[in-house]
Amino acid sequence: MNDDAPPPRGSGNAAEPRTVLVIEDEQKIRAIVRDALCEPADRWFDAGTGGEGLAIAVAEHPDLIVLDLGLPDMDGLDVCRRLRALTSAPIVVLSARHTEESKVALLDAGADDYVTKPFGSIELQARVRAQLRRARMPTGPATDQPLVIGDLTVDIHRRTVTRGEASVHLTPTEWALLVALVTNPGRTLTHDQLFSAVWGKSYGQPQQYLRVYITHLRKKIEAEPYAPRFIITEPGVGYRFEVDR
Repeated sequence: MNDDAPPPRGSGNAAEPRTVLVIEDEQKIRAIVRDALCEPADRWFDAGTGGEGLAIAVAEHPDLIVLDLGLPDMDGLDVCRRLRALTSAPIVVLSARHTEESKVALLDAGADDYVTKPFGSIELQARVRAQLRRARMPTGPATDQPLVIGDLTVDIHRRTVTRGEASVHLTPTEWALLVALVTNPGRTLTHDQLFSAVWGKSYGQPQQYLRVYITHLRKKIEAEPYAPRFIITEPGVGYRFEVDR
């Protein structure tokens, strides 16, 4: 464990320092992650094992956690589950596992996003910034603040959607699906997670149901439904609502 980052920078970061915990047993990769995230982070803690990472998470309350799945003492998915039970901070997983099943498993375990190895610094920076922004956004169906991106406005409190000056009519199912997505901006939700959020029970085939409703929803809120800006597909895994494209 260490905390040898420079003190918080001037601007607005000094008032709200952002603490990042990196749980990774390889020193070389920890150095790469630190170099990539020197801008969004103000304070750093490193852990070489899952047990050490869990202890630091309890003691230091990090704003974001970067977690490698290949740890020497504990299964990475188990560490992810335990972290999620301890904190609501975003968890970005680093993994050499590329299968759809492994991605779904880690998202179901509580991860907010994943970056597969080998990864590029720019991609990691973008993913982490998106998660830090999401963590600072008001969430939940009761929020009074509408989400405005370009010409699209989603007002959950008033249950309205507009594109430019035009009102967008959504069916109850389309609305429930949109709410599930926009209240988790930048986070990939699995098919099962979305299915449970919208229908509240497990029956049928989630991928087939969702594909139909996502298609209808895109036609109503996207300027180019076949090249979507907002609702992004993670093939074989699920969907996320993108606020930064």
